[in-house]
Amino acid sequence: MSQQSQQQDGVVEFIGMIQGQKVSEIHPAKGPALDRDYVRAFAQAHETAGFDRVLVPHHSTSPDATLTVAYAASVTERIHFMLAHRPGFVAPTLAARQFASLDQFSGGRLAVHYISGGSDEEQRRDGDWLDHDQRYARTDEYLEVLHKVWTAEKPFDHEGAHYRFQNAFSEVRPVQTRNGKPHVPVYFGGASEAAIPVAGKYADVYALWGESLDQARELTTRVRAEAARHGRSVRFSVSFRPILAETEEAAWARAENILAETKRLRVVQGYNRGGPQQSEGAKRLLAAAEKGSRLDKRLWTAVAQEIGGRSNSTALVGTPEQVADALLDYYDLGVTTFLIRGFDPLEDALDYGRELIPRTRELVAQRAASVRKAA
Repeated sequence: MSQQSQQQDGVVEFIGMIQGQKVSEIHPAKGPALDRDYVRAFAQAHETAGFDRVLVPHHSTSPDATLTVAYAASVTERIHFMLAHRPGFVAPTLAARQFASLDQFSGGRLAVHYISGGSDEEQRRDGDWLDHDQRYARTDEYLEVLHKVWTAEKPFDHEGAHYRFQNAFSEVRPVQTRNGKPHVPVYFGGASEAAIPVAGKYADVYALWGESLDQARELTTRVRAEAARHGRSVRFSVSFRPILAETEEAAWARAENILAETKRLRVVQGYNRGGPQQSEGAKRLLAAAEKGSRLDKRLWTAVAQEIGGRSNSTALVGTPEQVADALLDYYDLGVTTFLIRGFDPLEDALDYGRELIPRTRELVAQRAASVRKAA
């Protein structure tokens, strides 16, 4: 689907994020790592707020994301899920059956975000000693095998650089399809030279962290060109941490309080800023921060700079109307998915649902009508 046809459709997707306990840059983790009641309330809050999907992240020390999705799906009815998954720790034949089973049990509500890994230290906690570029090469083969397992009509053999199978096959297939074939939607991130070719071959949705408009334009152009080489089109997602208030002044005051608390807790916890990971996305966030803490209309980079570009940590600051208008600028670049999460995780999710999400959907619908009329 071309950028123009996406904009004519006027469809925009909102993704939130749920975790096993209340934690963020301004909320240190307390108590058990997995709080079942909190996960249930968190998932249901996103459904109430009108999110389309929620991400369940993966970390080498965190509760299992696949089981968390399974539980969250059991206590919700409509909201879809995005499972963060690192190739390399589970055989792709087994992962294909797990994802197909979870898609069946959830009623077709699963997507998977494949994360090849931006930190050697993080990967080695689970025994992975491949370097950055080798991990992306493995992901390429991993996704190839997944698709074969989902679509093969009979057992098949595979022999590649990283995997070797005989008579691989699955009796369970995903509920969802793409081009008439069983398929769990593929979300994919990575801005390095090793990542872009994999994105072009497999990504249904390519995910960026919250970069400036110029950075997003450059990266989406590269990914579109790579996808076109394979006769494919790709949708785009950008991640932000909206900081909202009734007035612009109050929103910026809240942002400064968030930064101050982030700095205070990092001192208490003994963290230092450090440099970026091997992740190209982290380097790109820091490159944006070097140009200033306030970019474009609403983009605020101070927290990203403080934590060394780790995770999606740039914010859009302002009233709901102002932040919705800033999101529309990214929509005009062809971004049709926004992953938004707050520094006060559950409370912000509900707040986004009151004004930001409906206002953005309204602006997108108006823009789509204008595009259709012009076409």
